[in-house]
Amino acid sequence: MQEDKTRFKEVLPKQGLLYREDQVSVILCKPKVLPLKSVTLEKLEKMQKDAQEKIKEQENSSMVLGDSLAGSQLHLS
Repeated sequence: MQEDKTRFKEVLPKQGLLYREDQVSVILCKPKVLPLKSVTLEKLEKMQKDAQEKIKEQENSSMVLGDSLAGSQLHLS
């Protein structure tokens, strides 16, 4: 019985603000995985690779064409 007398009766105000104290605690969340290369960088690298392949193809085709022209000139001489 004596415990009931020492307890405080909870009173909620009908008007005004109600304050509540919270303790701040750390909340851990999953780490975000970031890509090593951005999408834009990957696109740029792909464009550069395609351009280099086109240059190599053009060089190869001009070398083959040049060789065939040189060979035909030898036959004409």
